[in-house]
Amino acid sequence: MTALRQQWQWHFDLPPEKLWAVLSDTARFNEAAKGPSYTLDEIAQPDGSVRRFGHSRFGGMNLAWEEMPYQWVENHSFSQERLFSKGPFRRFGPELKLEPEGEGSLVTYSLEAQPANLLGRLLGGAVVRRTGATIERMAREAIDFLKGQRETVFDYTPPELPTGARRRLEAMVGELEQGPYGHGLAQKLADFVVSAQEIDIGRLRPLALARRWHAQERDVIELCLAAVKIGMLGMRWDLLCPSCRGGKLSATALDQMPTGAHCPSCNIDYDRNFNRNVELVFFPNAAIRNLGVGGFCLSGPMTTPHVVVQQMLAPGESRSLAAELPAGEYRARAISGSDAVDIRFDGGGFPSIVATADGITSGAPADVGTIVLNNRRDTPVTLLIEQRDWVQDALTAHRVSTLQAFRDLFAGTALRPGDQAAIDRVTLMFTDLKGSTELYERLGDARAYSLVREHFAFLGAIVRDHDGAIVKTIGDAVMAAFADSANAMRAALAVLHRIDEFNAQQHDSGIKGDAIVIKLGLHVGPCIIVTLNERLDYFGSTVNMAARLQGQSRGGDIVLSQAMADDPAVKPLIADLLQHMENVALRGFQDDVPLLRLFAAGSDAAGSDAAGSDAAGSDAASGDAANDDATN
Repeated sequence: MTALRQQWQWHFDLPPEKLWAVLSDTARFNEAAKGPSYTLDEIAQPDGSVRRFGHSRFGGMNLAWEEMPYQWVENHSFSQERLFSKGPFRRFGPELKLEPEGEGSLVTYSLEAQPANLLGRLLGGAVVRRTGATIERMAREAIDFLKGQRETVFDYTPPELPTGARRRLEAMVGELEQGPYGHGLAQKLADFVVSAQEIDIGRLRPLALARRWHAQERDVIELCLAAVKIGMLGMRWDLLCPSCRGGKLSATALDQMPTGAHCPSCNIDYDRNFNRNVELVFFPNAAIRNLGVGGFCLSGPMTTPHVVVQQMLAPGESRSLAAELPAGEYRARAISGSDAVDIRFDGGGFPSIVATADGITSGAPADVGTIVLNNRRDTPVTLLIEQRDWVQDALTAHRVSTLQAFRDLFAGTALRPGDQAAIDRVTLMFTDLKGSTELYERLGDARAYSLVREHFAFLGAIVRDHDGAIVKTIGDAVMAAFADSANAMRAALAVLHRIDEFNAQQHDSGIKGDAIVIKLGLHVGPCIIVTLNERLDYFGSTVNMAARLQGQSRGGDIVLSQAMADDPAVKPLIADLLQHMENVALRGFQDDVPLLRLFAAGSDAAGSDAAGSDAAGSDAASGDAANDDATN
């Protein structure tokens, strides 16, 4: 039967790069338009490609189709086609184009439907016309949202809540705000959970929510963690594919998380890494709001927003596309398989992308503002170009496990016995009390213990305020972990600058005696995370180094490894401090280790620096037992 095709054009007074994120968000469009959700089966083919077959039910009809890959160029266009095996249509697909027009955009939307039977012919015209009218209405709603004239992208009526859900929510909001993690945001979270579209809450990401609310990231993370504890939210760990970055395997607890997975979309196997591809996400508790099964668009441009170009090429086809990509790190690959080429683009003409039987390569630069794709295979291939930075809104297992709230609220979270996970980069801070043995002799056990306990609280507050977590205490020593080296450095400086205030408060509270002096050592590097004594802990040479550096501290100073001192985020924080470079022999390390010793301006410790390492030798030796405990 003859295909039905209709086209609409609208002018909007915003440029294409402003419109793209909302107009290409097909899943959000479909859900708000009350379209049917669907499931997708992904079947690997002998040539390594993957075919995707969708299933849904709508209007009393069973629908089945092959879902062809979306094609798009960011800020320019997208199109897609479904080939039906069940239902009133044989083919159905939209196309959207954005073109600059003055200071705004000309938006062209086309829809084509080929009836498969008489019912499709009778329905086709009405479906096409109704879809076009719906798209125009919703596009105008999206424009108003972008201009700040409405709070939500689209008009959306959430489903009816379970019986008693609102009463439960009211009590939960009160409980959250009475605790330390409400941050005045509990009611906003409750309102969001009951009113937001499923696309936003089925995989609720605290970092995206913080940006949406203009709130502090840590506050929203802590809020979501606390909401899990009281039953407002659930949480799960997603093992993200390094290619498409979709959560292809999930677990409700870390001890159920496998060490690797297979991505059926990309047809590759991949490993687990806490820094890069284990993400903690949240969702409403079923007693608060039930979510549907499947999705409203499982392969549109906003499903993988890091992909800037995706095109399906026939065997031997070459295609030239208008696209302006900013300078940065990119990767070109096929949609299925692990073939890829990394590209550092500094501007000018973007390298042409070539698919051959041997893999994906880059060729000569194309004309400025143009992307050239070549398929030199004898089979079709879908090529894409993606940005290399990781998903900005992913709350990784590494980051959340270095937050004090997570360790406090979920102290029993652990990996399986004998299991371990890689950490590409973590910053560790070790502290210890100088002369703690003499302190106990002067004050007596009970009063000295009280002082040590207060000092733990002092350190714990500083660590938490700088987005870190206390991993454990060893005697009078503390081991803390930070996902961000700059935050770790700020925490160490806060300890150095606030210790006099702490000592004054302890003196006023009746604990007499010499002021405590804290020794600090920091190092950054890779390690592994394991379960030790029923808690998450760190192992490896990075841990050993950080502990040994603390042993080199004389008290009142901060000792940094060379890696920590050279960190670009740390350098400006220490530029105005008194510094002294040293090379020292550390037990367990074959070669002398370079370190940087820092002093606060006017510090007494800085004045004693000329005394050399001999004066600190006994302190360093006395710290070895604690350091050994930390690294075992």
